[in-house]
Amino acid sequence: MKIISYNVNGIRAAINKGFIDWLVRENPDVICLQEIKALKSQLDLDLFNKVGYIHNYWFSAQKKGYSGVAILSRIKPIHVEYGTGIESMDYEGRNLRLDFNNFSVMSLYLPSGTNIDRLQHKLEYMDMFHDYINSLKSKISNLIIAGDYNICHRAIDIHDPIRNKNVSGFLPVERIWLQTFMDSGFIDSFRFFSDLPNRYSWWSYRANSRSNNKGWRIDYIMVSDSLEKKLVNAKILDDIHHSDHCPILVRLKF
Repeated sequence: MKIISYNVNGIRAAINKGFIDWLVRENPDVICLQEIKALKSQLDLDLFNKVGYIHNYWFSAQKKGYSGVAILSRIKPIHVEYGTGIESMDYEGRNLRLDFNNFSVMSLYLPSGTNIDRLQHKLEYMDMFHDYINSLKSKISNLIIAGDYNICHRAIDIHDPIRNKNVSGFLPVERIWLQTFMDSGFIDSFRFFSDLPNRYSWWSYRANSRSNNKGWRIDYIMVSDSLEKKLVNAKILDDIHHSDHCPILVRLKF
């Protein structure tokens, strides 16, 4: 089972940059998308259907051209859950879950804390999300939460931890939350296999950040502890350039 997570920073823009051809070559069983920035009605779904992803699900923000998540699957799910049922979380289209026989996959797009108001919203969202997942785990034991968490976990996950120590995405309160979330029963699949530094999933468009590899690792595929023995490998596909993020993947053997 090959699962990819990718913040595409606009699915229509990514398609124009060759996303579909890349998807065919990479051929994941499931791909979770974040920041799709489109309504389902604005997309040509035949593009996905023709390459085998007839099971495609879209959860857009109420605000046009903003946020939104999707999951494309070669496998038909037994259930699709749009959102969390919490209005302040669902308004921006940040959670979508597919349930399969042996596991469930969620596409997650946590808010960024670009200013004081958004940071407060992010922190509230994080707390509500953790409570939601704690409740969900009582029903679903094998849970994979893939997406843009907008948080760097450790200093190894950011190019300049000293200068960014007071920047949202690397604040102590955010990093503590992520550690607490993992301690509650999740594995950071990439770090399960690798302690290599300088491996990032997002780069600013400014100052040639990507060519200089001045990045942040803020995209994760978190896997329930119960799936530890199913893990085969995990990678960051940092040579893929449809977005300011790059795709990440995990393989599991069921």
